Amino acid sequence: METFIHVANLKSFSKAARKLYITQPTVTNHIQNLEKELGTILINRSGKNITLTDAGSLFYKHAINILNSCEMAKFDLASFKGQIQGHLHIFSSSVPRKYILPTILSEFLKNYPSVTFSLENKDSKETVTNILEGESDFGIVGAKYPSKKLNYIDLVVDKLVVIAPNNRFTKPNYSTINVKELIEENIIFREAGSGTRHLVVSELEKNNVDMDSLNIVGYIEDTEVIKNLVSLGVGISFVSNRGIESDIKLGKYKAYYVEGLDLTRKFYFVYHNKRQLSPLNETFKSFILDYIKTHSI
Repeated sequence: METFIHVANLKSFSKAARKLYITQPTVTNHIQNLEKELGTILINRSGKNITLTDAGSLFYKHAINILNSCEMAKFDLASFKGQIQGHLHIFSSSVPRKYILPTILSEFLKNYPSVTFSLENKDSKETVTNILEGESDFGIVGAKYPSKKLNYIDLVVDKLVVIAPNNRFTKPNYSTINVKELIEENIIFREAGSGTRHLVVSELEKNNVDMDSLNIVGYIEDTEVIKNLVSLGVGISFVSNRGIESDIKLGKYKAYYVEGLDLTRKFYFVYHNKRQLSPLNETFKSFILDYIKTHSI
């Protein structure tokens, strides 16, 4: 049943095999045995795409509930013994991964010290894609990518600023520059799929700025690399205000707001609304939402 769920989520026998650490023939054997036992075909295998039959879609809902009931039983027993265990797989875009999740995780592990976790850096679009494809149950992102299968819950508000080499503008930190001053500079952008880039492009287009007119000198995934390049005078860039406080105090570069651009954004907890979360994931989700209500981050 677990194999069937992974094949259904990932739409691939080979991906399911890798996820379960078994061979692809074993996955095929599991599905065939399940179909034989149930007396019906669950998966359409014609063509390159794998889809569920009508019977498969019906059984999928029951299979999810059955496995989650088993997990819940084990989870409740572990809770009763005070030994909640398990592994969290968390996908997150860069800003919450660096500046928000560490504090939340440290508090969560105080309550559940036997839980382990992996925290993987993926931009907002990659995180959403992985949730939709069954690689993860949830994630934290800085941009919404609409889908009827996803729910987004507001977590925290963030503000983007422009950072510039010290010799580019004479104005004091956190004063305002205009769009005309901005587009005359070399610009370092985040990679495609980044929530930061998505917001900046959207705001520039609202202000009738042709993206082809910008002098973009580089596309960088890592914000630390971007900050180093700015400090070396390569160009200006847009980054979260959360991650620059110590650099500004040290005088590595300057930070500015941009007149006419609303660079305020939210970070969201996103999860698949058609897929019931495991007990541990549900516990972590509830912990995050409660933590946000009672703490300022």
